[in-house]
Amino acid sequence: MQTNFTSDQRARPEVREMESILRKCVHCGFCLSDCPTYSILGDERDSPRGRIYLIKELIESDGKSAKFVMPHLDKCLSCLACTSVCPSGVDYQHYVDFARSYIEPFTKRTIPDSFLRWFLARTIPNPHWFRLSLVAASLLRPISGLLGRRIKSVIKLLPKKIPLNSTLSIPQSFPAVGKPRLRVALLAGCAQQVLRPSINEATIRLLNRLGCEVVLSKGIGCCGALVNHMGRQNEAREFAKANITSWNNEIEERGLDAIVVNTSGCGTEVKGYSHLFKNDEIWHGMAERISFLTKDITELLTEIDFPTSANMQHHTIVYHDACSLLHGQKIEQEPRLLLKSVGFDVKEIPGKHFCCGSAGVYNLIQTEIAEILKLRRLEAIEKIEAEIVATGNIGCQVQLQTGLKRPVVHTVELLDWATGGPSPPGT
Repeated sequence: MQTNFTSDQRARPEVREMESILRKCVHCGFCLSDCPTYSILGDERDSPRGRIYLIKELIESDGKSAKFVMPHLDKCLSCLACTSVCPSGVDYQHYVDFARSYIEPFTKRTIPDSFLRWFLARTIPNPHWFRLSLVAASLLRPISGLLGRRIKSVIKLLPKKIPLNSTLSIPQSFPAVGKPRLRVALLAGCAQQVLRPSINEATIRLLNRLGCEVVLSKGIGCCGALVNHMGRQNEAREFAKANITSWNNEIEERGLDAIVVNTSGCGTEVKGYSHLFKNDEIWHGMAERISFLTKDITELLTEIDFPTSANMQHHTIVYHDACSLLHGQKIEQEPRLLLKSVGFDVKEIPGKHFCCGSAGVYNLIQTEIAEILKLRRLEAIEKIEAEIVATGNIGCQVQLQTGLKRPVVHTVELLDWATGGPSPPGT
């Protein structure tokens, strides 16, 4: 793709990187059929190829086309399905993240949209404030029909019951059962520890039984994914710096064999810390160290001697691929193989590469598109005979559970159950 960047623009390392990314695009159009927003809207400006063009023009014009480009960037889920089919290896993930950060100073959003984004960026990364906001929002449930379509859609996603605060949210160490094999740090997550603390509990029990000491390090907070995808890259870096500092201190003091993440959206972000600080001489080395050690829980389990049994031979599940796991981290077979190894009968969803519409806070901001994608996924799942739906991301769990009677659980909850732990909530 031809570009017309000025010498001043090319003097910026991030612009040079964006130019190298977009020059790989050969306009083949393979991404179109796999893009959820294009499948709904049929507008090429709402496809990866179209957005690549729009972002190029945005940079070339020094932000003058921001008002025109912004709505199409906002509609992008960052599901990264396009990266899984792109034959040229276009790094769309970092391209669109850069564009979102670049465009914010040039745009003026409506007051309701600005407030919603500010509110989400302030509450969800903070478990205490997130819990309080859920309690407050639940009080509006009886009158949600009077508050407009967007508010009604948001309240619909609220859990019917907010779990009690887990003791696992405080920094501590959980010793291995038997002979220690590995020492790993666990990212507890922010929304996850409020919405589904049983995921972390299952993760710790399972890893402990497998000989892993699990550490919840002091100073660890939000991974930064939520604010990064809203164009607040500086805020994302501050979250990342706190985590990088804490984990590096842990490595220096007692050592870590891995950093385990059981929320795939967070895992994709932490694995990207090295890129987030690519041009930072001070932080890049430490960030790279953290990214290298980070593993999704299913990655780690496949690398250690995971026990196999047939305890769950009479349970059939349907597996839903979280986009951040399938496309963001390119992890597809690991969860399936683990579930099958302990006896689960695993069913597949047709069109498994399509997003369910959760995508971080996308279902809270772009409610109409998110609802269409959710209904598509629910329709596909309902046709499959299975007792349980499994996935690797809390956002997908919340999104799908609002429309299903059968339980939606995390992969690690099932693996814990199959190897001696309690049954997951709702099963």
